Amino acid sequence: MNAFAQTNAQLMARRVDALPIGVNNAHPVFVQKAQNSEIWDVEGRRYIDFCAGIAVVNTGHCHPKVIAAAQAQLAQFTHTCFQVLAYEGYVALAERLGRLAPGKAAKKAFFMNTGAEAVENAVKIARAYTGRPGVIAFNGAFHGRTLLTLALTGKVTPYKTGFGPFPGDIYHAPYPSEIQGISIDDAIAGIEKIFKSDIEASRTAAIIVEPVQGEGGYIPAPAEFLRRLRALCDSHGILLIDDEIQTGVARTGKMLAIEHSGVTPDIITMAKGLGGGTPISAVIGRADIMDACAPGGLGGTYGGNPIACAAALAVLDIVEEERLCQRSVVIGERIRGFFAELSKKLACIGDIRGLGAMSAVEFCLNGDKRRPAPDIANNLKAEAAKRGLILLTCGINGNVLRLMTPLTISDAVLDEGLAIIGAVLNDLVAAGKA
Repeated sequence: MNAFAQTNAQLMARRVDALPIGVNNAHPVFVQKAQNSEIWDVEGRRYIDFCAGIAVVNTGHCHPKVIAAAQAQLAQFTHTCFQVLAYEGYVALAERLGRLAPGKAAKKAFFMNTGAEAVENAVKIARAYTGRPGVIAFNGAFHGRTLLTLALTGKVTPYKTGFGPFPGDIYHAPYPSEIQGISIDDAIAGIEKIFKSDIEASRTAAIIVEPVQGEGGYIPAPAEFLRRLRALCDSHGILLIDDEIQTGVARTGKMLAIEHSGVTPDIITMAKGLGGGTPISAVIGRADIMDACAPGGLGGTYGGNPIACAAALAVLDIVEEERLCQRSVVIGERIRGFFAELSKKLACIGDIRGLGAMSAVEFCLNGDKRRPAPDIANNLKAEAAKRGLILLTCGINGNVLRLMTPLTISDAVLDEGLAIIGAVLNDLVAAGKA
């Protein structure tokens, strides 16, 4: 086969031969270039991006300030391993994230490459600090694809299928969801049941929670639930780990989604939007907790790469200078308002929810919330791509459309993308497919 084939089909054929099927593709598209909220494939076709690399390029594709910061660092040095030879950018980023994290106590931070690494290290720190083994997560949660983070993840297909057994002392409680009929009381009672049936509270190191469940269906945790979770942790000496990997960096209208509740977590994990497209993750926490691990117990060869640290500092500047938290709120209101109007004539829209620019639409058969309709969500995703709009789905039933545009998207491009969604859904209804 031509090594320089430039059609999507030719490149996909090479991809099938070279990659394992476990590495999936949502769309059969190969990217040539991207700018802000638009992408062009190898055939020159333009797409509007409503995914942002799964909430990674919150500052848009190739933001000039991110590129400039990365290029400046690239010209100086690309790697030393921070644990061998330190550099100021790593320290500056840790200082800045410590100031941004909620709570008055002194904070410390360190860096890895992926969200899964951040979560694993958060659990290590919690166990070291408390001397306890147990960790409680929630049904529907997604915390990563390593064995420990898969144990924490509360969705089997496709993530956990065939990969067990998983590490022990991991337990799952119900996550509050109005559409699933799970109340805050139900969720708290689920944790109390774990203490009675599975592991005593005195052996539980941490509870880890997404303030908005990502893969679980873009379900915001009620503020009251997070406050009660904080109180429950305090009453038992349990640490609260806040997984902000998808929700962080202005995605929900605050730097961190948990700020909406007023709750101060003990440990925070970040990744995705932090690096503006470069691979970096962070673990931030109360200084005394973070110091529980002995020297050499934390770190990694590539963690806190100098180019990624430079890019992350630029991202934080952009969030502040371009008021992206405020912009996130406007985008979310515009998206959910659009679907609210659409729902007046389309019975297939069962629920509309979100926090800031982290919005979701749940599709159900004839508006019956007890009958999820994944075919509608998947048909919408596939047809929208044909018309130049990139979408993704999520949810335990696969029936949720998740919208996570770059926060730098213009109103004109946002409206253009929403118009495509409206046209596709109307066509699906007319064809009897929605």
